[in-house]
Amino acid sequence: MKVLIRGGTLVRCDAAGTVAEGDLLVDDGRIAALGRVTDPTRRGGSGERGVVRVLDARGCAVIPGFVQAHVHLCQVLFRGMADDLPLLDWLEQRIWPYEAAHDDASLSASAELGLLEMMLAGTTTILDMGTVHGYDAVFDACERAGVRAFGGKTMMDAGKGVPKGLRETTASSLREADGLRARWSGEGRGRLAYAYAPRFILSCTEALFRGTVERANDSGALLHSHVAEHPDERDVVRRALGASDIAMLRKWGFKGKNTVLAHGVQLTEAEMDAVARDGTRIVHCPSANLKLGSGIARVHELARRGVQVALGADGAPCNNNLDPWVELRHAALLAKVRTGVTTLPARRALELATIEGARALGIDGEVGSLEIGKRADLVIVRTDGPHIEPGGDAWSRLVYGCTSRDVVHVLVDGELVVRDGEHTRLDHDRVLSRARSQAKRLVARAEA
Repeated sequence: MKVLIRGGTLVRCDAAGTVAEGDLLVDDGRIAALGRVTDPTRRGGSGERGVVRVLDARGCAVIPGFVQAHVHLCQVLFRGMADDLPLLDWLEQRIWPYEAAHDDASLSASAELGLLEMMLAGTTTILDMGTVHGYDAVFDACERAGVRAFGGKTMMDAGKGVPKGLRETTASSLREADGLRARWSGEGRGRLAYAYAPRFILSCTEALFRGTVERANDSGALLHSHVAEHPDERDVVRRALGASDIAMLRKWGFKGKNTVLAHGVQLTEAEMDAVARDGTRIVHCPSANLKLGSGIARVHELARRGVQVALGADGAPCNNNLDPWVELRHAALLAKVRTGVTTLPARRALELATIEGARALGIDGEVGSLEIGKRADLVIVRTDGPHIEPGGDAWSRLVYGCTSRDVVHVLVDGELVVRDGEHTRLDHDRVLSRARSQAKRLVARAEA
């Protein structure tokens, strides 16, 4: 079935920054036409007539789907259970014990809840980091929900304070990750892809990092980890290794265009220069960095050096929501405080959440902007509410006015995964009921 989106404001996030009133036609999962579509039944390579679903977008903007380049679906059940703690205590006292207590049922419930929240808000692509075991359940939830997902099990073969349920050997960690990649890459009609995800330098050996680099180089998979997140963490790393995490990761080959590092809040000038030379990607997680007291990432300085920056909500226990609208607004406002009111204007903020996120994941040829031939991952959002009217250009309305409650429809690969504010693949009430039940069971296991 073709989908005709009629009469919206197309905010294309293309190189020209095109904003125009018009229609958008989806055919066979891709954007087939932009502008005025007079006879949608005749468009498309086959020239065949077909059934057309028409979506009225008057009073709405049509934008590319949001790309969240760093999330933790496995942590969604811990929302509200790990507040007001510094990073390392937050990990050792709350997050790791809860992750160790997961089983397949709780992982599935956690992933479903996170996906429901993010997709209703307009997220169409994620890069997810799981817990050590059970990632099949997360990929299964992603496939059923219809999201575009890069993801992988977290890898932990070292570290202080790691509970028994998260301990693994280097060989077993790599073997399990390889099996997941073999089973899931390319599934979901090509929407799923694997990312090797050693957690961070304090919980992984050099052999593990090098092993993931070798595999990513052979397979084309992404590499994903945390780096330079918190000043206290940096001090511990320097005492343990005699150098910074970014220096050691670069030494071990964990760098380059297929490497996506979350946070980078504490990167020095020299380290930012090195990241730029390597082509490594950085994910800005403004809300999580604020809540954990990590600081404010130097987004302007990174971008000025040519570093590819994306946005992500991180995890529910350190945010506490997974809302892309909150992240892009926070990114824009924090930049104004740090480096001046002109350094991250509304257009640039929206691009960080869309086309720049797609570039960070290496899929900007397929998604991230509204251009003919690209996959139809897009969002229809109302821009005529009382909290948005009456003034401002489209960029301003979207970044500073719109919220997740304004999202009406979401398409992934041309499929309506959210229609009139309801997920078409996930049952809202069932997801919430299951999450509540599984959270109680998980906490009981963790405290037993």
